[in-house]
Amino acid sequence: MPDTLTEAFEEQRDRLCAVAHRVLGSHADAEDVVQEAWLRLSRQDAATIDNLAGWLTTVVGRISLDVLRSRRSRPEAPYDEIVVAVDEGPEAGVALADSIGLALLVVLESLGPGERLAFVLHDLFAVPFEEIGRILGKTPGATKMLASRARRKVRTPTPPPSAGREQREVVDAFLTAARDGDFEGLLRVLDPDVRLTVDTPDGVVVVLGATNVAAGARFGAAGGGRAVLVGGLPGVVAWRPDGSPLSVVAFTVTDGFISGIAAVADPARLASMDLPEPPGTVGTAG
Repeated sequence: MPDTLTEAFEEQRDRLCAVAHRVLGSHADAEDVVQEAWLRLSRQDAATIDNLAGWLTTVVGRISLDVLRSRRSRPEAPYDEIVVAVDEGPEAGVALADSIGLALLVVLESLGPGERLAFVLHDLFAVPFEEIGRILGKTPGATKMLASRARRKVRTPTPPPSAGREQREVVDAFLTAARDGDFEGLLRVLDPDVRLTVDTPDGVVVVLGATNVAAGARFGAAGGGRAVLVGGLPGVVAWRPDGSPLSVVAFTVTDGFISGIAAVADPARLASMDLPEPPGTVGTAG
């Protein structure tokens, strides 16, 4: 058994970070949540806690839920980190990057805070519905319904190839307009209620609405961008001149308009992804 409360907490840290990261989709936010959980534990009389692991899971769940609910539109937030380029010409293939971790994040972003928490805690970490219900302030039955609804959304089949080509055309139109600084062109392909989520080293930035997204879409025409599929969605991965990954961006297209954009620009998350090699690196060794 651990000798101190600090040691007991450290034994739980990795699991708690994993829970918070899956719920929030951001390493930085997850670390902040776990640190807040430690501060609350340090102010708690440990003798009153019968199940430390369960207590900490509940605290992390509640803090994560507060973070999800409090995320606000930040139209003024710059996101220069998202620099993408469009593969040119009919010979440009679409690379399937099955293991890009952004895929699950794209789906989770479509869930409400309660659905997201219930799905992650139950389906990914086997937390009983009774415990999740206490976090959400709902009965176990209502919590089970939230998780079931989230599960159906997560398991929605990938669109057929024909829809994929149509989606890619919409995304290409967006990227071209962004590269050219065509504000009106951006508005033509963005859903009025589009949601942009950017995972940066400082946390998740959320931008809501076509006008705000278009105003901030300072996408550069840097070389090295490559069209990919992210969990069946059209996307782009871009690299810095030194070959290190710069960003991964995935687009959700609904009825001919971009309704969601999910991007990862956090170097820590990018380093953990199984990304394709940047152009020009194949066969260059030796």
